[in-house]
Amino acid sequence: MKATVIALCYILTSLSTTMGLSLASTRTMPIEISTHGESTFLPPQLRRQDRRIVGSQVFASAVSSEGEMISNKKGKDGGIFSFGTKYGRLNPFAIYYGTVAILLGLPWFVGLVLCQLFYKVTRDRVDKNKRMPHFISHLWGMTLLRLSRSFPKMEGKEHLTKFFNGENNRAAMFVANHNSWMDIPFLGATVGIKQNYKFVSKAELRKVPILGKSIACGGHVMVDRSNMRSALMAVKYGIRWLEEGIHLCTFPEGTRSKDGRVLPFKNGAFKMAQKVGAPVIPLSIIGAHDAHPGTWMFPRKASHPCCKVIVHEPIESTGLSEQELSDKVRAAIISGLPENQRPLEPL
Repeated sequence: MKATVIALCYILTSLSTTMGLSLASTRTMPIEISTHGESTFLPPQLRRQDRRIVGSQVFASAVSSEGEMISNKKGKDGGIFSFGTKYGRLNPFAIYYGTVAILLGLPWFVGLVLCQLFYKVTRDRVDKNKRMPHFISHLWGMTLLRLSRSFPKMEGKEHLTKFFNGENNRAAMFVANHNSWMDIPFLGATVGIKQNYKFVSKAELRKVPILGKSIACGGHVMVDRSNMRSALMAVKYGIRWLEEGIHLCTFPEGTRSKDGRVLPFKNGAFKMAQKVGAPVIPLSIIGAHDAHPGTWMFPRKASHPCCKVIVHEPIESTGLSEQELSDKVRAAIISGLPENQRPLEPL
């Protein structure tokens, strides 16, 4: 069975970035793993010496207490039946999750192709807000979460109910911390299928199988950071969605945190909300890095009940600079996180 699974690794990896409409990061699973300066390929003697040199006592004790240092060697972090591949670790649950994702991905792909044909025939005159591909993609992600018992617990949903039922029908920017592929379906589950939302992410994701088609069909905001003109056009595109009443979702850290702790924010994402005067709704995602560590191809265990999303009150962007808005949102997100996910450096 192990040989069969390894033979399927390439196929599984091509879909690993589509966990729950993953439109927020282009990082792939690392082949050579370094855990806070400690290479897993070093001999034990050199590894201990490396840890003494690199890790401070405070940092080492924090990581030790969390149990967050994930090795790609034989370990029990995913059970006695877990094993490593060059694409990341697997165990029976991870294999099940990947299989379900692929099987559900087939009708997802067909639905997206039909959407593309429909838009071509109608010349984009119908469904201008790309609601159909959004519905299909969201349905794929939520079905995967339900079938894998990975739907997170939620707290603070009353803030969303109050906001969505408001008189002005305003669009908002949803901002969350990012430490796992599971963050994306969690964010989608929080916003809900009744709301039309677009992700802000890197342009390279267009190359990912199925996901690229979802991006093209769904009208998501793609940013090519190597091209200033593209970046400016992406900001205008995002502003247009907000003005049309379409929510935006983003992870301002720009990449996944390896140890689950919040990284510094990139303020560019807040420019869209600030230009329109749209509120920002902070989300604290708890435990996603434990369910799906960066060294695993697929989640090693079900996300329920270990994962939770905390919704904070909307923060108005009017009258705030980009930095001030970023600082307020980051502080709100951190306030909902446990100690082992808070940054080590001062706020």
